[in-house]
Amino acid sequence: MPKSKLLALYLRALKPNIKFIQAGKLSKDFVMSKFKQIFLYVCVALFALGAGSFLRSVLTESYQVELSSAESQQGAKAILEANLPDIHGENQAVSQWLGKVLVVNFWATWCTPCQEEIPEFIEAQEKYRAQGLVFVGIALDQADKVKMFSQEFNINYPVLVGSMDAWSLAAAAGNRMSVLPYTVVINRSGEIVETYVGRVSLKKLEKLVLPLLKENSPAQPSEKTS
Repeated sequence: MPKSKLLALYLRALKPNIKFIQAGKLSKDFVMSKFKQIFLYVCVALFALGAGSFLRSVLTESYQVELSSAESQQGAKAILEANLPDIHGENQAVSQWLGKVLVVNFWATWCTPCQEEIPEFIEAQEKYRAQGLVFVGIALDQADKVKMFSQEFNINYPVLVGSMDAWSLAAAAGNRMSVLPYTVVINRSGEIVETYVGRVSLKKLEKLVLPLLKENSPAQPSEKTS
């Protein structure tokens, strides 16, 4: 392609920045600055794609994270003390679900493994809701994207918007690698029972959760037989 035509196409793309063009001449420094920005964006995009492919291959199946007793207590405390807006902008305290079996899932709309496991979470929530199971999705994403995604997928459990600040919350609960998805299972007593890095299958989750659902809530002790 001739240089003159290439420059014409580039100038057309720069219409929003027309104020930088004076007397029909484009500043050389401005052009170089823009090319550097484009080059940087391309490099970042290629790195993100490569990292994403690598993480996808690693995180296709989840693996468990071992937490010390102190880490477990700290993580449960951090999650249960969290107060985050839902998709309607109303603040919700995670502690309101204490006494239920909680599956707290850190996720994002751009996370492919998250997108793949959420339909199974929806299925499990519908199946075990009456037994006291509550999924809580904490999205590390923009509120408008989270709301659109939740409505598109008809998510039937609480979805909270943590934005990027929720990374520290996930880290407190043992997400040392800062990857998504990250899932934390909390029993009725408010204790972390298990954590999973990567996509967790419904079969694996049911194996852990079903015995927890049979445990009595501290607020609802079993009746004593005479």
